[in-house]
Amino acid sequence: MNWDDVRIFLAVARAGQILGAARRLSLNHATVSRRVAALEDALKTKLFRRLTTGSELTAAGERFLGVAERMEADMIAARAEIADEGDDVSGTVRIGAPDGFGVAWLAPRLGRLTEQHRDLSIQLVPVPRSFSLSRREADIAITVERPAEGRLVAAKLVDYSLGLFASKAYSKKHGLPKTPGDLAAHGLVGYVPDLVMSPSLDYAAEFSPDFRARFAVSSALGQVAAVRSGAGIGILHSFIARAHADLVPVPAAKPIRRAYWLVYHESVRPLRRIQAVVAFITEEVERDRASFI
Repeated sequence: MNWDDVRIFLAVARAGQILGAARRLSLNHATVSRRVAALEDALKTKLFRRLTTGSELTAAGERFLGVAERMEADMIAARAEIADEGDDVSGTVRIGAPDGFGVAWLAPRLGRLTEQHRDLSIQLVPVPRSFSLSRREADIAITVERPAEGRLVAAKLVDYSLGLFASKAYSKKHGLPKTPGDLAAHGLVGYVPDLVMSPSLDYAAEFSPDFRARFAVSSALGQVAAVRSGAGIGILHSFIARAHADLVPVPAAKPIRRAYWLVYHESVRPLRRIQAVVAFITEEVERDRASFI
């Protein structure tokens, strides 16, 4: 069995189509198609169903995916050991994170990491969505739930709180509610319910069963901007809201807690660049832990 054919199989499985895999591998479409066919001939089975929308794994392909990922992990570990890189950290690491954590907290700190390792490149993708580590959409992901499936390494980073906040201008003009029932009389800023990336982030009812946002924004930082503008009372990350002197906490309901998890695929564990980024994020969070509560 040719390892290059296995590597191409993994790319197609993760992209869901031959053309997408070809782009990622910088190969032409025909070459990728031919190498997949060669692997199928070697294994004497069909690994993909060709559809008009792309390539879907067959039952045999699903079984072989686990084998291929273990081969990939072994190859990564072998290369890391043989390379004997010493203390050098190089290459590219893509971090996927919710926009609140990624933009407001992590982005201002990552420059120190690239200063420490001049040959290391960081790609931060701070958007309100989930990332597939098995498909290599990110090397490291910050999530709000511990993943339950897959060959993933997961470690709890920190608990964080979310609370009700309003701008000082809003408070002066409208006053602040004292109880959850009082919230209905105020303008409320919230999230778009059908776009939340995790059930644990659909938390409005925990503040009030009648929480109805007249102004909904599908990103944490967008909600902060809306509340700061005086648009209403919103549920904000406390560690972000406290950084803005023009925001005040609203006493109508107690803050709630959620958690951030740091997750990466088991196959990249041996890579020095992954270890360096994981250690950096973990140490920075530990140093700033008190601000999250």
